[in-house]
Amino acid sequence: MKERLLLTGAHGMVGRNILEHPMAVEWELLTPSRRELDLSDGALTEAYVRSTKPDIVVHAAGRVGGIQANIANPVAFLVENIDMGRNLLLACRDAGVRRFLNLGSSCMYPRDRSDLLREDDLLSGALETTNEGYALAKIFSTRLCEYISREDESFHYKTLIPCNIYGRHDKFDPAVSHLIPAVIRKVHDAKLRGEGEVAVWGDGQARREFMYAEDLADAVMRAAADITIIPPLMNIGIGRDYTIDEYYRMAAVVIGWDGELRHDISKPAGMLKKQVDISKQRAWGWSPTHSLMEGIAKTYDFFLKGTDR
Repeated sequence: MKERLLLTGAHGMVGRNILEHPMAVEWELLTPSRRELDLSDGALTEAYVRSTKPDIVVHAAGRVGGIQANIANPVAFLVENIDMGRNLLLACRDAGVRRFLNLGSSCMYPRDRSDLLREDDLLSGALETTNEGYALAKIFSTRLCEYISREDESFHYKTLIPCNIYGRHDKFDPAVSHLIPAVIRKVHDAKLRGEGEVAVWGDGQARREFMYAEDLADAVMRAAADITIIPPLMNIGIGRDYTIDEYYRMAAVVIGWDGELRHDISKPAGMLKKQVDISKQRAWGWSPTHSLMEGIAKTYDFFLKGTDR
């Protein structure tokens, strides 16, 4: 008999990539919509978990967005994500669900770090102000996982901290999109309109690490199967970062646009560097398979098909 896996956020980018993974068929999947499971309601969340009795939970739900969305809605990003994490984790603990895989975010790490971000760097410095609310909420859920497991060792509540993610089922609306889908949309539109330049927030030299969502889905499914042996907290990354300008140039090559980048230094660029240390990931024995150019090309192809746009 297949074990039952509850996947929150099944209709978001990461969730959809998880559902499309070949290992998904090995589980009996619960993929409730927000109407079926409103994680902001603690009582309803507890009732759902008790009635469905999952063997393991993968928590991929959350309110997400790029710099613009985080700056415009800090209260929502803090409160909504804290509520979802708190209600689900306590409901699972109280219902006796022994395995829980929580998805964190590299924005949980302190800003202004010039070296690789290690798991023990959490809470060792000030957070990036542009997405502090979201980061605090993710730290809350991560710590709650650790505390539940610490109080009772029969609970295996673990957290993966992915680098930035992009890929199929991404959001390409400039108001809410992250870097790579935003770059794809801007460069694509510039090509269609015959424009010779696109605007870039900041000086273009901030560095970011991005993983194709299909690769993250592979890590998640394998971690779910290995949850009793993986570390309580583990970064997931590709082992390399690139400047913002480099992402624009790679997208320009894929799209076939040969214009110039115009830097708007009046706009925030976020953290100057955000690359995670993947020593634990390597020790676990996992690595991604997509190159950045391959991932951008697949994402652009998905964008051109108009799906989820």
